[in-house]
Amino acid sequence: MPTPPQSLRTLLRETSTFVRIAELVPGRGPLVETEAAKVAAMANELTTSGIAHVLSITDNAGGAPKIYPESLGMLLGDRKEQAIIHLSCKDLNRAGLESRAWSLATAGFQSLLCLSGDYPVDGYRGYALPAFDVDSVGLIQMLREMNQGMPVPNMKGELVPLPKTDFYLGCAVSPFKKDERELMPQYFKLQRKIAVGADYVITQLGYDSRKFDELLKYMQIKGLDVPVMANIYLLSRPVSRFFNKGNVAGVFCSDALTAECEKQAASPDKGKQFFQEFAAKQIAVLKGLGYRGAYLAGPRNAQQFAAIFDLADSYGPDDWKEFAKEIQYPQPGEFYYFEQDPETKLGSSQVNREYEASLRPEGRGRARSKAPFVYKLSRFVHSRLFDPESRGFSMMRDFYLRIDSSPGAKHFFHVLEQAGKVPMYGCKDCGDCSLPDVAYLCPMSQCAKNQRNGPCGGSAQGKCEFFKEKDCIWARAYDRLKGYSEEEKVFGGPAVYRNGALRGESPWANNFLGRDHFGYKPAPKQ
Repeated sequence: MPTPPQSLRTLLRETSTFVRIAELVPGRGPLVETEAAKVAAMANELTTSGIAHVLSITDNAGGAPKIYPESLGMLLGDRKEQAIIHLSCKDLNRAGLESRAWSLATAGFQSLLCLSGDYPVDGYRGYALPAFDVDSVGLIQMLREMNQGMPVPNMKGELVPLPKTDFYLGCAVSPFKKDERELMPQYFKLQRKIAVGADYVITQLGYDSRKFDELLKYMQIKGLDVPVMANIYLLSRPVSRFFNKGNVAGVFCSDALTAECEKQAASPDKGKQFFQEFAAKQIAVLKGLGYRGAYLAGPRNAQQFAAIFDLADSYGPDDWKEFAKEIQYPQPGEFYYFEQDPETKLGSSQVNREYEASLRPEGRGRARSKAPFVYKLSRFVHSRLFDPESRGFSMMRDFYLRIDSSPGAKHFFHVLEQAGKVPMYGCKDCGDCSLPDVAYLCPMSQCAKNQRNGPCGGSAQGKCEFFKEKDCIWARAYDRLKGYSEEEKVFGGPAVYRNGALRGESPWANNFLGRDHFGYKPAPKQ
């Protein structure tokens, strides 16, 4: 008998079901009739048989152009509510994302996974310029406002709420980062995503049970009470090699695990049994740890999905504990938020002692002493001139009010401003400056994705996903902020949005006159 369709929201909120999610990856090229029939048959077999409760459909995965996920989702017919549609920020600006969200709501899709997205790769006649007008935090906040009835001005200029959407919003997080300066911003940004409206969490790929465990423990002590599911990928020799070379942003496959995959692939069945068992054991670990579901990617047909999920269900109730000890493939010298429990080999309740020591006054002092001079100078100037409570701010506001009606004066002081900001910060003259949001590092010139609300998940060993030789600016920001006890505080508050209308204008004038994002006032609730 076919399984009645249930949405991800229903499964997570109204049942205790360990949710099985199967990933579908759209291809590049038209969805011809024969291919559409094949995909539809597989999707319906996965859902009607109960092999998977939910299907997750990717949005230009890997940065290459592909069919939009909703095109596959429409093939599900009356089972569309069982689809998670990925929505990423790399190809569309906020207007395009809003338009697409209205289309998704109209088509009946509810579960969305909100992502910044992979940086575009080589496509038609070279690389496409990405949008990254907003990031995942900004996207989640916008969609939450759509759920509440987004207010827009009518012909009279009065704010009128639009019809409410009913999206169930998910976000991603990667606990599989090597260094403290890279991992902690991931956790802080997760808190921000949940604060602005994320309803559920799906992890990125990783092969370390201790980090899977740590994420849940961290969320518990921080009071982040949303369901979490984890990403599992069916390995093979070619896939492990591909991951090991860093070809997938933010995914790490250790030399030891890659060597094991090589060894198993030399067996008579080419490692088929090992790879399926490895995925099933990871799923069993997730169940034992308390995850609400597993997001399985890599199988090519419904039978492979079924074999792995069924094998995971066949294990004994305590088998996962041994599997958890077995599946630990960290990066050399990896940072953990919690000390290791010597018995379980997972995290204990004790926070990392070295990390705790670094938060004490002497540890903060050492971090502060390493902060570059330009950062210390920037903090000093900001506190005297740009802090709205300072006397200097009032003086500067009065000055810019006086010159605001004089094009010549405005141009002169704008040029003077840029003469200092360009060499010091690499300023791109966006007109809506986020230097104070990112520890005086310019996200427009130093971040490939222009992230203003925290790091993406694509960095590797602290290096930028695209500018591979450069440190991620959020790792650098963390180093600067930690000495001043501000590394977590900077992630508080609503999402930061850049106002594109201010491009080429004086950021100082816009700040002092309340035109930039610091002066933005949200529309009153209706």
